[in-house]
Amino acid sequence: MSKHEQLQSILREIKQALPELRSVVVASTDGLPIVHDSADAPRVAAMAATALGLGKRISQTTDLGPLQETIVRGNDGYFVVYAAGNKGVLALAAPADANLGLIHLEARDFAARLAQLL
Repeated sequence: MSKHEQLQSILREIKQALPELRSVVVASTDGLPIVHDSADAPRVAAMAATALGLGKRISQTTDLGPLQETIVRGNDGYFVVYAAGNKGVLALAAPADANLGLIHLEARDFAARLAQLL
């Protein structure tokens, strides 16, 4: 199985584990979409990479240790960005009533798997 097929497989697994997600984007840290289920993937990938970079800077500046995730919460939902190693970003959009604890539990594992592939 090619690397791209493995990434697509992980994307499908994420969607199965967390069916309430509105979108899933795996991107490079420079903001390019790699695999996704979003029509707006280029824009989401760029924003996710920016959020990751800002989150890393905040985490370093405030002595919080290595960044794990960045969360944006709006009235209608969440946008959560996870570091996937040094080369990738996992971005998830979820509705406001989503179980954020379950999202973290699952997404952290998927981010670790993505880090190995990227």
